Formats: sequence, structure tokens, C-alpha cells
Amino acid sequence: MKSYETMVDATQDLNKRGYTANLTLDGDTINDNSSHIQMRADDFEIKEFYRFEGATNPSDMSIVYAIESDKYHLKGVLVNAYGTYANNSSSAIEAKLNHPQIEASNHP
Repeated sequence: MKSYETMVDATQDLNKRGYTANLTLDGDTINDNSSHIQMRADDFEIKEFYRFEGATNPSDMSIVYAIESDKYHLKGVLVNAYGTYANNSSSAIEAKLNHPQIEASNHP
């Protein structure tokens, strides 16, 4: 698993490696708005994730997910806050995002 200094470095490298869909979290779905795709928890896999703390405020935390969906034939990046500022989502999406089934993280 790679290590990145910044969230921008992570997203740029993931884009170069084919994770080109810009994904958003919207309640109980992760969406690729440009393709009008809405994925539920069973529709995707988390392949990698990297956590980052804000440079000036350690409570400003974000996580970058590399997500793949065989069902929708897409690879994309989801950037989300975690900790206090995390987006609310359904229990299935929340469980998957908070407990990925991979052994990878980045703690710069």
C-alpha cells in the first residue's frame, strides 16, 4: 500500500491509476453524478483508503477511499470527513466506510 503526504497527492495518484469517477456520499448511496449512478453498500468494494489530519487543525480529518464497482464497471475516489465532521449515512454504508475489509491506512 502506498503512503501519501497530502490528500491531493493521494487523489491525483489514484486518478492516474484509473480511479477517475468523482464519487459523493448522499445518505444511503455513493453516487457518480456524471454517470447518474447511485450505489448501495453491496454495489462496491473499498480497495484502498488513506486518512489525513488537517495541517493546522488535527480535528480537521479526512479520508480518501479508492472504490471499485464491478456492477457499474467503475473505479472512483470518494473523499469524506471522519470523526466529528463525518457525513451521516445509512447504517450499511456507514459500516462499510468505517470498517473497510482491507488492511490499509495512512497516518501521516
